[in-house]
Amino acid sequence: MMFDMLDSLSASQAKQGIRRLLVLSGEAAWCEAQSRRLRARFPGDWLWVSPGQRAGLHCVPGALRTLLGREFLHGVFDARDGLDAEALAALAGTLQAGSWLVLLTPDWQRWPTQPDADSVRWSDSPQPIPTPVFIHHLQTCLEADTQTLLWRQSSEPRLPVECIRPDWQRANGAPLAGQQDILARLRQMNDGVAVVTAPRGRGKSALAGMLIHDWPGPCVVTAPARAATDVLARHAHDKGLFVAPDALLQALEEGTAPQGDWLVIDEAAALPTPVLRRLIDAYPRVLMTTTVQGYEGTGRGFMLKFCASVARLQHYSLNVPVRWASGCPLEHFIDTLLLFDDTLPALKTGVALTTEAPQPDLWQRAPALAGQTYRLLSGAHYRTSPLDLRRMMDAPGQFFALTRAGEMPVAAAWLVAEGGLSPALSLSVWAGVRRPRGNLVAQSLAAHGASPFAATLKGLRVSRIAVHPQLQRRGTGSHLLASLRQFARGYDYLCVSFGYTAELWRFWQRAGFTLVRFGTHREASSGCYSAMALLPLTPAGQRLTQLQQARLARDVPWLAREVDEKIPVNAVAASTLNKRDEWELAGFAFAHRPPEASLGSLQRLLLSVSQPLPALRAWLEQRQDTATICVMLNLTGRKALLARWREETAQALATSNEARTRTLAQCLGKVKKFQ
Repeated sequence: MMFDMLDSLSASQAKQGIRRLLVLSGEAAWCEAQSRRLRARFPGDWLWVSPGQRAGLHCVPGALRTLLGREFLHGVFDARDGLDAEALAALAGTLQAGSWLVLLTPDWQRWPTQPDADSVRWSDSPQPIPTPVFIHHLQTCLEADTQTLLWRQSSEPRLPVECIRPDWQRANGAPLAGQQDILARLRQMNDGVAVVTAPRGRGKSALAGMLIHDWPGPCVVTAPARAATDVLARHAHDKGLFVAPDALLQALEEGTAPQGDWLVIDEAAALPTPVLRRLIDAYPRVLMTTTVQGYEGTGRGFMLKFCASVARLQHYSLNVPVRWASGCPLEHFIDTLLLFDDTLPALKTGVALTTEAPQPDLWQRAPALAGQTYRLLSGAHYRTSPLDLRRMMDAPGQFFALTRAGEMPVAAAWLVAEGGLSPALSLSVWAGVRRPRGNLVAQSLAAHGASPFAATLKGLRVSRIAVHPQLQRRGTGSHLLASLRQFARGYDYLCVSFGYTAELWRFWQRAGFTLVRFGTHREASSGCYSAMALLPLTPAGQRLTQLQQARLARDVPWLAREVDEKIPVNAVAASTLNKRDEWELAGFAFAHRPPEASLGSLQRLLLSVSQPLPALRAWLEQRQDTATICVMLNLTGRKALLARWREETAQALATSNEARTRTLAQCLGKVKKFQ
């Protein structure tokens, strides 16, 4: 009887061009049996998404991004051991009109208390933890959604409420009105860069394929994965030359890149921004398409960071679904569950602002307010994604400080407790022997900084901060940060890790923060160098800040050679070794500190000794690359070269002070044994 009703539902949703969610909640064997019956009854691709391998069309959650741009009829998402929210949303984005998304879950009552395997990715816990807040939120959304088929093993299925919908006409390959308007504008472009953004299923890739098909000259296509360009290729009728991004970059370097009137970059937000900058400079016309929806975290960064930096960029958007009908129940459910609508209401004038102490239980105490806070953070920050939503709801050590206008949050700071490691563990982190989960800044202060015991202090890291657009540049964010000084009792410092821009640094500097670390590699997500800053709250925090700042000032002359950004620190002339340099060099020579963390000390070592030290001098003074040095010294690769660097550092230290070097080596030998 149940499957007869499913026959009718499947036929109607195919006719109406919609997709629905079907939840199977119960014992693992029962869920498995019902899913087999569904797959046997309804023909389709039945893409199965689960961590473990299975026969048939299968994908692990973490690899689902490689299938974006492809289409499937029906899919199964196995959440019995854990739920990757980004992958669930991505699977929904690949399903055709008429599809079922079958969600397998544990027993309904036990689910909130069952450890979630996905939590290991975002909770900084070594073992899976229960995630009751998110699971309760998910269950509430499922029970409230009248278009979801909810089938619990212990009860009768709850069928979707049938709605009267018009018959849906599948796209016939001709451009729709919105696509036609954009195509007309693109065809008139003489040069420049255009970007088309939209949620999934709006026909971005199809539009790119139509442009290639109609264009009289050659076009080059690139994308993070060739499989993701299936839709584009179908509408281009096999015109356009596909070249993988890394191969295209290499060809550009060698002067052998294919010629093209257009370079089309499908799903551009998934490529690192330095790669995008190099690619768009190489062709007269560039079309980028990308999805700017929450489950693809870089999409927002693409708009906020990259597109804002491209001169004369033409931005177009598509809103009407092409691959399914408007009002699709599955799309509506995913949007509701993951709070994808980050539209902020306008502020009323004259409402007084109040700032509250950080709350660790905002989602439990006031879920509606917490949802508004997440939308505020999501709308302002380029990295916010469903993984962050899960972390905010259930990870330990999360706090939320708010400034409100009446009941509405207008500024929010998401804080994460860090540090408090034992002296032995902090020393082990400094030596490069241990890297326990979590404690982003606290561990970096030890692993890359001047103090082996930096991670013993306690800090509050500002993970995100956002201000309502109507209140930006009025000091609201700085006021919220200032309030944290009185609220953050028991902590030694506030800290932040951010992608460096001069404008963003001015904000943190005005708030009283001191720059203590500057990375030498640009982040793929933002295209910026990573930077860290501290605001001390206690005398111990003040001493740590001064120590780290002094070390950065001594190292700036050498760091500046590695980056193409002005580091906003006054350099201190320091060509001689001090005690901390010797300790740091011993950590490099006799433990596992990375060479980049010892860059300044190694440079000062070379200035203070006259030994040949060919491997170190070739790297630091002659600035030769790893491959060249390995050939010159007959070494097998980077691992062997790193060992040689450590050996030469030990030799130089012993020449300067053999007894002290022996003592340091013995001390660090004990640290290496601490596990």
